Amino acid sequence: MNKIEKSAVGIGLRSPHYQAVLTSQPKVGFLEIHSENYFNAHSKNYYYLEQIAPDYPMSFHGIGLSLGSSEPISKQHLKKLKTLVDRFQPALISDHLSWCSLQGNFFNDLLPIPYTQEALNCFIDNVNQVQDYLQRQILIENPSSYLEYKNIEMSEPEFINNISQHTGCGLLLDLNNIYVSAINQQFSVQKYLDAIDHSAVQEIHLAGHTEKKIDNSRLLIDTHSTLVSQPVWDIYQQYIHTTHSDAVTLIEWDVELPTLDILLGEAGKATSIRDEASKKSLMAEVSL
Repeated sequence: MNKIEKSAVGIGLRSPHYQAVLTSQPKVGFLEIHSENYFNAHSKNYYYLEQIAPDYPMSFHGIGLSLGSSEPISKQHLKKLKTLVDRFQPALISDHLSWCSLQGNFFNDLLPIPYTQEALNCFIDNVNQVQDYLQRQILIENPSSYLEYKNIEMSEPEFINNISQHTGCGLLLDLNNIYVSAINQQFSVQKYLDAIDHSAVQEIHLAGHTEKKIDNSRLLIDTHSTLVSQPVWDIYQQYIHTTHSDAVTLIEWDVELPTLDILLGEAGKATSIRDEASKKSLMAEVSL
C-alpha cells in the first residue's frame, strides 16, 4: 500500500484520462477511483488501474454499499469490494451517508437518511459489518441534500459524529455538499462545520455544482460537472486556516469531464491554499 502524505491533493481517475495519466504521469498526491467501476477484473477499467496504481497512492470511493439501508449489506457486493481492496491495497476506502438499494435492486442515486436514533443504530451496525469484513477502516461522506425529513431527532453533524464515535470510522468531509445543502435549506455553513468532529476528518472533497432557478428561488444541484465555485474555495481556505487539518483533499469531477490540464489546475489551487496555510502557521510559530 502506498500511503498518502498528509495534506496531499489528489484528483479522480476517470476513463477519458487513463492514457494521459499514463503518458504524462502528473505530479498529484493521490488518485481516487469509484470502486464499483473496477469490480470486473477483465474490464478495460481494471486493466488501466493495474497500469496506473503502482505509481500513485489510491483512494477507493464507493457508491453502492447502501450503508443506510435497513436491509442487510449485499454479501456479493462486499465480497467484490474486498477482492478489489486486497488486490490494490488503497490508502483510503470510503462510501456515503445514504442508501441506494431495496430488495436487491440498486438505484442510480444516493438517497437520504432520516436522522433518527433508529437509523443511526442501523448505520452503525452496517459500518461495523463492513469494517470487520474488510479488516480496514472506512470513511463516511456527508451528503448533499435538497429536502429535509420532518421528524428528525438530531442534526446531520451530530448524526455523523455519532457514527464515527461508535464505529471508529473516519469522516470524508465534502465541502461542496455542505454548501449546496446550506443554500438549499438555508442554514449556516459555519455552524455546520463548528459541530463536526474535525479530528475524525481524513479526506476533503471539493467539487462543482449547478444552479437552477425555480420560482425565483435558487436550487443548487451537486453535479460534479464544473469548476469548484468561489464560495466553496472560500470555505476550504477558511477551513484549512482555522482547523489546521492535515486531511488529504480531492478534486472531484465526474461528468462533462474537462481535459486533464484543467483538472490539475484545480488541484493546483488547492495546493496553493494548503501551502499558504502552512507558511502562516510556521510564521506564527516562529514569532512566539
